[in-house]
Amino acid sequence: MRRRRSLRTRLVRGIGAATATAALASALTACGGDAEATGAGGAGGAGGDTVTVGAVSNGAAGQTELTVPAVEALRAQLPAAVRERGELVIGVGALPAGFPPLAYVGTDQKTLTGAEPDLGRLVAAALGLKPVVKNSTWENLFVGIDSGKVDVAFTNVTVTEERKKKYEFASYRQDNLAFETLKDNPWNFGGDYRNLAGKTVAVSSGTNQEKILLEWQKKLQAEGKDITVKYFPDANSTYLALSGKKIDLSFGPNPSIAYHITQTASSNAPTRNAGSFSGAGESLQGLIAATAKKDSGLAKPVAEAINHLVKNGQYAQLLDAWNLSNEAVTTSEVDPPGLPVTNS
Repeated sequence: MRRRRSLRTRLVRGIGAATATAALASALTACGGDAEATGAGGAGGAGGDTVTVGAVSNGAAGQTELTVPAVEALRAQLPAAVRERGELVIGVGALPAGFPPLAYVGTDQKTLTGAEPDLGRLVAAALGLKPVVKNSTWENLFVGIDSGKVDVAFTNVTVTEERKKKYEFASYRQDNLAFETLKDNPWNFGGDYRNLAGKTVAVSSGTNQEKILLEWQKKLQAEGKDITVKYFPDANSTYLALSGKKIDLSFGPNPSIAYHITQTASSNAPTRNAGSFSGAGESLQGLIAATAKKDSGLAKPVAEAINHLVKNGQYAQLLDAWNLSNEAVTTSEVDPPGLPVTNS
């Protein structure tokens, strides 16, 4: 069972006249384990498409309308089967609850919004293809790629050397952690764990950020200093502790913090990003990448489409709309160095 609906909205965030035109947003409908949404505002192909970045985002993004003409030189690089089909099946693993600001159901309770599906739609337009967005659980996302039902995933997948055995990648965002603090707190991380000495920091148990924070704590203790590490049952409890000044900082995934900053902006205790750090640790910059089946021939044209969006400024506009500019890459790479097994 499938239903499609287009959503057109006015431009509410200024961009250059050459790129701002009509809007497209895709509606999300769920039948069983997967949910599917297809772009309804344009046919793809030589005419390209228009995409509304940040549609029905609940304030997480400034809505920005971008026109992306199809680039025939990029389209020619696609595998013949995908080019002839005229569609790019984009996988997102955001069921059941989503993960704002990357991928979640918008305020209309239908539209799959977020930085990940938005970028997938922009890439599809540059390739002259119609975007077909399939939302599933994380596990079923990879089943879809393996079975050929999904062409490429845009869903916060970190490049690892282990994953390279089965998949090929086109990087598009840094994989970063970040510190959140109250807006009036002048403290900044500055990339040096020594600046954490004497601070009380909240972190989620069993996470990569906890592992990194505890490693820093051991280093500080060896130097005669320390961090006070606090744990809370959920994000709301952490924010209450932060707003009540029971903790100095919260350490977590950069996108989650970027989203929370937008949600607290008009509150009595607004927050800000006080510095980021690679999720891969100090030895490697972790990267998030579009993910396709190994030897599918899709990573290269997808990377070239992302680089096209970088050069024309639309990639920067996408990240700016979602408050993720601090995770920008300068170039999309095919199969860049990934996290080794010892880091993952």
